[in-house]
Amino acid sequence: MTTGAAEGRVGIPGASPEGSGWKPREKGRGAANVTGRKAAHWPEAATGLMEKIVSRGNMMAAYSRVMRNKGAPGVDNMPVTALKGYLQEEWPRIREELLTGTYHPQPVRKVEIPKPGGGTRMLGIPTVLDRLIQQAVHQVLSPLFDPGFSISSHGFRPGRSAHQAIKAARKYVESGLRWVVDIDLEKFFDRVHHDTLMSLVKRKVGDRLVLSLIDSYLKAGILEGGVTSPRLEGTPQGGPLSPLLSNILLDELDKKLERRGHKFCRYADDANIYVATRRSGERVMASITGYLSERLKLTVNQGKSAVDRPWKRSFLSYSMTRHRKPRLTVAKKAAARLKANLKTIFRRGRGQNIQTTVEETTPKLRGWLNYFRYAEVKGIFEELDGWLRRKLRRILWKQWKRPKTRAKKLMRRGLSEATAWRSATNGRGPWWNAGAAHMNKAVPKFYFDKLGLVSLIDQLHRLQRTS
Repeated sequence: MTTGAAEGRVGIPGASPEGSGWKPREKGRGAANVTGRKAAHWPEAATGLMEKIVSRGNMMAAYSRVMRNKGAPGVDNMPVTALKGYLQEEWPRIREELLTGTYHPQPVRKVEIPKPGGGTRMLGIPTVLDRLIQQAVHQVLSPLFDPGFSISSHGFRPGRSAHQAIKAARKYVESGLRWVVDIDLEKFFDRVHHDTLMSLVKRKVGDRLVLSLIDSYLKAGILEGGVTSPRLEGTPQGGPLSPLLSNILLDELDKKLERRGHKFCRYADDANIYVATRRSGERVMASITGYLSERLKLTVNQGKSAVDRPWKRSFLSYSMTRHRKPRLTVAKKAAARLKANLKTIFRRGRGQNIQTTVEETTPKLRGWLNYFRYAEVKGIFEELDGWLRRKLRRILWKQWKRPKTRAKKLMRRGLSEATAWRSATNGRGPWWNAGAAHMNKAVPKFYFDKLGLVSLIDQLHRLQRTS
């Protein structure tokens, strides 16, 4: 695709769903009521959407998004850098196949990544071409569905964020709802029931070509070990369309909770419902578990779900204190995950300059801190700062190796000869010495500040002053 005159303003996120191609259906009431809602007068489903999807403006916007996101190749091993050349040759054929309903997605490449709480999460990586088409579909369908989603749904939506969900949760607890029904859906993206999901999509999408394309993406096979397996359920994470489809399905849960008057926060498949008593929470848990199983064909993970106090649970890696006006804090598991990630860098540190090690930690620390900038309990940041400096001092101690070298290094950094030799020959291990007074004096905080080490507590104070 090359730059040129646009074929018309198209349905990118935030655009109006009006204009050519959006023709109301003459007759019909939408999809069958398979999810248990009372009969409702649904808006007429939009038709003529495929023309909007393949229009030049929409495809160029999708292309820009895919190039920004980069991502790994799919089963065809085509990198994003090769997409432009491929489209210049093949786009007329692909466009025609989409408009005639003969386009068939390629299988997704199976990748398993470790989950924070243990186990693995399966990702299905589509080819870069299929990511482009899915993104184009998303841009046209999102303005149809998103305005009707619940205000308590915060995941994968324009103008919504995890931080908004966390702040809303704190307000509910502050209002007196000091019990939480913490629902964890078991392998949600792997268990989505295709027929149930498609019936919900049909409520607002009347274009048979688009419906057929979405169905083909749901059923695209999974390539693992050179063998392609058919997909009978689920919408694999990894493609641009999956988050929207998951919100379409779980909006049914949101609407049910709203009709019952519950206060809740949902981010993708993480849902927390806030109630006043344990008894109410247990009643809600039983009811919602049954609804998810019977109506949406989803399973609640009983081992990870619970009715408990909010300060004993975590939501999106934040927790809160038990004060009448709760304060946000970093969940313990989130701090442990950061340490585990940094240990990989520190293991390489003995064989490289300490400056290089510090520079490698910077992106991880800044990203982590940016996410947890709303935490109000500062102790964990101070503890992590101390741990970081001790790990780096340990690297220095091991790099110095011999007692003679260690004594010289300590003397150069201001210790007396007697103290330096006593410290260098104490027979203790590297971790003990890294936390001892002689290394704290020889390698103080300002030494690491000069190297550019991110001080979590200092940066947190700066972020919170400017927010």
